[in-house]
Amino acid sequence: MTADRRDTLIQALADASGELIRVCDDAGDGPLLVETDQGAARRQVRIRRPDGSDGWAVLSEATFQVGSEQHRVAVLHDASEDLQAREQLRRLSLVANATDHALLLLDERRRVIYANPAFTDLFGYTMAEIVGRVPTEVLEGPNTDREALARLRQRAASGESFHDEFLARDKSGRDILVLISVSAVFGSDGTVGNIVLVMEDITKDKQIETLRREMLEALTSAASLRDVGDFLCRRVEALAPEVVCSFILVDAERKLRPLSAPRLPAAFSAAIEGADIGPCCGSCGTAAYRGEPVQVTDIYSDPLWAPFLDLGLPPHLKACWSSPIKARSGRVVGTFAFYYAENRGPSPWHEQIVATCLHLCMIAIERHEASEQITRLAHFDPLTGLPNRTRYHQDIDGQLREAAGDNVAFFFLDMDRFNDVNETLGHSAGDQMLMEVALRLERLFHGGDSVYRFNGDEFLVVLPVCAAERAAAEAQRMLAALSEPFDLAGVRLAKSASVGISLYPENGRDGETLLQHAGAALSEAKKTQRGTIHFFSPEMDAVLQQRLRLGNALREAIAGDALELHYQPQLTPGTLALHGVEALARWTHPTLGRIPPDQFIPVAEETDQIEAIGTWSLGEACRQLARWRALGISIPSVSVNLSALHFRNSALPGFIAGVLERYGLPPQCLTVEITESIMVDRGGRTLETVQAVRDLGVGLSMDDFGTGFSSLSNISRLPISELKIDRSFMQHFDDDGHAKALVRAVIGIGQSLGLDVVCEGVETEPQHNFLEELGCSVVQGYLFSRPLTPDGLIAWMTERGGPAPAPATH
Repeated sequence: MTADRRDTLIQALADASGELIRVCDDAGDGPLLVETDQGAARRQVRIRRPDGSDGWAVLSEATFQVGSEQHRVAVLHDASEDLQAREQLRRLSLVANATDHALLLLDERRRVIYANPAFTDLFGYTMAEIVGRVPTEVLEGPNTDREALARLRQRAASGESFHDEFLARDKSGRDILVLISVSAVFGSDGTVGNIVLVMEDITKDKQIETLRREMLEALTSAASLRDVGDFLCRRVEALAPEVVCSFILVDAERKLRPLSAPRLPAAFSAAIEGADIGPCCGSCGTAAYRGEPVQVTDIYSDPLWAPFLDLGLPPHLKACWSSPIKARSGRVVGTFAFYYAENRGPSPWHEQIVATCLHLCMIAIERHEASEQITRLAHFDPLTGLPNRTRYHQDIDGQLREAAGDNVAFFFLDMDRFNDVNETLGHSAGDQMLMEVALRLERLFHGGDSVYRFNGDEFLVVLPVCAAERAAAEAQRMLAALSEPFDLAGVRLAKSASVGISLYPENGRDGETLLQHAGAALSEAKKTQRGTIHFFSPEMDAVLQQRLRLGNALREAIAGDALELHYQPQLTPGTLALHGVEALARWTHPTLGRIPPDQFIPVAEETDQIEAIGTWSLGEACRQLARWRALGISIPSVSVNLSALHFRNSALPGFIAGVLERYGLPPQCLTVEITESIMVDRGGRTLETVQAVRDLGVGLSMDDFGTGFSSLSNISRLPISELKIDRSFMQHFDDDGHAKALVRAVIGIGQSLGLDVVCEGVETEPQHNFLEELGCSVVQGYLFSRPLTPDGLIAWMTERGGPAPAPATH
């Protein structure tokens, strides 16, 4: 049919219908659909409707004879919707056939009527093998969860659309974990007609998820870094049996330190121990040097491996792909490598495994470094690097056993009028002087194992096989060395030192007694004449007796309710919203006056009164909190310090519950602060008591974290809700990178374990800002407020105004 003839017919139809229908100028003829011998034809044409929209129509024309007259009839039918439906179906078919997700279409009897090619690729069944069958008859295997399968069928029958995991079986009998999406197609009567199943293979994703979970569990255990590395390599080799795995550390000197390679010969790992990284150092050394993955597909011809071919690598290993492990700072801290028994590179599955392992290795290494840093700072003085008091108590029993009856001399010394240096030249000059003192003592005794730094300017030297005569001579050497002028802040300053000496076994048979007696001798030396030496004598027992008298006075003060509590605010960084208060014991004696906590608390511990103080503090703090609340003063929570002795008493949880009930307080408003010494107090029911207290809903805070028996494994097992960073780490915070590293590590540990982190001793705004940036939960210190009386706290709150207190949660 000609175009003119077509237009004439369309116009005639338009005239007859009274509507404007015209063929678009650019329509052209569509494909010829039907043409018969009698001349009838159907053809697609493009039309424009009265509303201006374009569409497609089917033009049908037929010729017939009536008598001698020949007639033509034309019918124009708008077929736009039909054509769109056919086109949509064609596109959907393309999508179903092209997608990499397995797809099944079920009829109303829940039998398969269509399966796409991805289904065949995943499960091995062809269309002919699956059509007409119920999917579970084919895909259910011996390891399929029957209860989960029943739930899946029930939900599908209800017409619900949902996602679920399903352990299926392929044609070969292999288990495949799939994520299945079920969608119902409803008929016109509202009943479920067809069901569409879309399945995605998540087997490998689940394996990676399991690997990640198991590794994180290993990282929270007490396992060493080497044990964690062995575990990771063996798990990876189980996921990909065709690879041999290697995990190597790179130390601060940029040397290789093999950590784990279970299937490589130990001789090979030993041969590369301490090797420098560089541009031509095998796959691992080169990857560490470049900071990028290195793929060697032929070890025996690649020049990168030339220096390492004679070091004992098994000859069947022909290729190696190594990736650098980078810390968050970007520093390369290790490598993770795959060895292959054929000339090849990594598969996508290998790349997925390694991407996960690099992150896990980085966490493991950083956790190890943080743990070592915490351990070091807990046992060594961060300023001088000398062992501290904690380390002394760990060392001394062994040193006395080694003495085997020989004399051991204890020299307790400090610098005379050291505070004058801090006050006149500043604390940085004082720190410089302490570092120089430590250096001079180490030079005298050829190593720091016998030299300790305690608080402030106090140092202890322990010398074995040293009787009184030699001790006097050694003390003179110390005084001579420390009398040499110090160059401090541009000032040449001469100072003197005083030394107190006690001798084992004459003056005591245990480390604590000998330390006390050396301290008493030092006090006597400073009283009589500074810059001198004093040996402990029985007369100095009078000083110790004075401490006993103080202990008796303290006992009377507790019995007579003469102690009082002051409260130091704890604030949220940034907003400075009140998080809570810490209750701190204070004592003013009628004749002795105000006695600082650092004097009466040690006496309380020595005279077994610390438990009584804690019990009183707990009751008084709750009473005061209830009184504040009765007055309409919103204090979210109060923290009370309890010693490890309290937790040896199984009645403690009941006592706390009784106090809270007596004053009508919810348990979340109370936090009990415990010290790290509880970690080594494993006798009796201590840990059961700790758990029982936590089960009340009371918060548990690990006080002075990092100064004692820190252990990530112990922390993860204790039911604590809060870590408290000791104030000692803030003393040199502004100019000590190690202190900042520790604080950063502790905050990171707390965040990873879901714990609040409280930093006490905050005294400067830069410290506050730094803690806020790290995400520290709570800050406390003189920058915000000193400990206050109850009325003083009310006045402080009234004066500062500001944001409302935040509710306490544990």
